[in-house]
Amino acid sequence: MSEQDELEASRMPLLDHLKELRDRLVRSAIGLALGMVVSIVFVQDLIVELRRPFDEGCIEAERQLREAGYLKEGARFVCELGIVSSPFEAMYTWLWTAFLAGMMFAMPVIAFQLWQFIAPGLLKSERRMVYPLTFGSTVLFAMGAAFCFYVLLPFAMPMFFTIIPNLATNLSIRGYLSGIATMMLAFGTCFQLPVVVWFLARLGLIDHRDMLTGFRYAVVVIFIVAALLTPPDPVTQTALAIPLIVLYGLGIGVAWMSSTKERLPG
Repeated sequence: MSEQDELEASRMPLLDHLKELRDRLVRSAIGLALGMVVSIVFVQDLIVELRRPFDEGCIEAERQLREAGYLKEGARFVCELGIVSSPFEAMYTWLWTAFLAGMMFAMPVIAFQLWQFIAPGLLKSERRMVYPLTFGSTVLFAMGAAFCFYVLLPFAMPMFFTIIPNLATNLSIRGYLSGIATMMLAFGTCFQLPVVVWFLARLGLIDHRDMLTGFRYAVVVIFIVAALLTPPDPVTQTALAIPLIVLYGLGIGVAWMSSTKERLPG
């Protein structure tokens, strides 16, 4: 059977596609729910860990302000986290933290369901890549989230607090966790670039030559995306852009090995 016949045989009516999508979403939701159940045991420890960049950033910001002479002897740098704006905020914070941890635990399940949904549109030989792609998507997402939390935030947080010297910092735990989660999600998603490149290369839409030719334009797009996904400061934007440029370089190698694009001679 030719590749075209193989793809035709795997076609499904629109209604069947919608049913397949529903089933995949339900299984992903079940995986997320189970992940949240598991994470409940660690919620309090996770809250302490998630607020660590804030606490350490406050200490470093105070040190920098004192060295610069903005804080006089005996003056206190106000930097607090934990303002409650509603009687339900503590419960919201608890559930939100469990949701974030549950998503991380469920990421292999979610990635697997996504690639299983895409698999009918792939050739039989390409469907064998579902498990490696699931593993790769999960690892890259975790790497992006970890890079944001353990590398970027400890470096950027003191800068956020010292842009305007002696400005008191009083954040709600809800606002802080929402901001942290948004950034970690953005980094984890952007780190999927090599997987996206593999998919486009296998569809024959791009190859390594296209990526080499478009490198200068890709750098501009990467910085624009970084500016849209991060707070409006050059440090965090650059911190996201540099790993993406490295991943783009990795994607060139992925495209070189996996592209099915055919070029005319000459």
